[in-house]
Amino acid sequence: MTRTEPVNEPQVAVEDFRTLGRRLSNWGRWGEQDERGTVNLITGERLAAAAQLVRRGRVFPLGIPLDENGPQSGMRGNPIHLMSETGAEQVFPGGFRYADDYIFMPLQSSSQWDALAHVYYDDRMYNGFPAGDTTVKGAVRCSIDKQAAGIAGRGVLLDIAALKGVDWLEAGTVITPEDLDAACQAQGVTVLPGDILLFRTGWRRKFVQEGDAAAFMAGEPGLGQRCCEWLHERDVAAVGSDNWAIEVLPGESPDALLTVHMVLIRDMGMSLCEILDLDELAEDCHTDGCWEFLFVAPPLPISRAVGSPVNPLAIK
Repeated sequence: MTRTEPVNEPQVAVEDFRTLGRRLSNWGRWGEQDERGTVNLITGERLAAAAQLVRRGRVFPLGIPLDENGPQSGMRGNPIHLMSETGAEQVFPGGFRYADDYIFMPLQSSSQWDALAHVYYDDRMYNGFPAGDTTVKGAVRCSIDKQAAGIAGRGVLLDIAALKGVDWLEAGTVITPEDLDAACQAQGVTVLPGDILLFRTGWRRKFVQEGDAAAFMAGEPGLGQRCCEWLHERDVAAVGSDNWAIEVLPGESPDALLTVHMVLIRDMGMSLCEILDLDELAEDCHTDGCWEFLFVAPPLPISRAVGSPVNPLAIK
């Protein structure tokens, strides 16, 4: 495939995100005290069924390397790895020596989960909890450790870049519900309730080939706002991608920033998994024609945190 410019399609007016959020709201669906959101859709029965998808014992790591060569810049930055001990100048009986190290990083500077406390508007976060519950001490409600039981279940990959016949979609390319439907049809896969949906834009491939962190972060292809309803109708449990914000940037609304984040996280209670490497998995799915797998991606149980690095695995 070769990279091409996106086809300019007629713009579809987007609904006011507050109106959409009220219509798709899951507040109270799993009780007034719920802090896990749509992950509740991954029932024990659905997880057990997902485990049956492991047939070849092939594991695909979807996380990017935790090092200084990542795409993050500015406020977050890439992880910094430092050695505290190398064994040099150590003296222990019998010749024993050891190495130790540290890592310093923003919790969302690599492949990572957004907690439900990560985004809010109008002074309310998911399930109506007050935004003031998040202080300099951390998030009292909807923090990432509320997902510590893990996020695992049936994963489905939709390769939107391949659908469009390109190595990667250009920044600002809006992925529509029609694109998601077309990918399902082309790949012969159905998105079911409780699924973890991964979609590939080729944005990771762009960064690996070009090595331009500024270009990676300057914008991206991603979900348009109308996809929120598509995800809601199918009871998707979580969504992840190879871009850094799930949604298209620049966004569709000139008057609001990251409206898909606000609807998915704050209104629907959906955790987002960002900056994944989906290329090897996509290649295998194209080869064997199977686009479903066991997806395992527990966040770190960091108390009161609003995000977590993750090493997600797809197992086929």
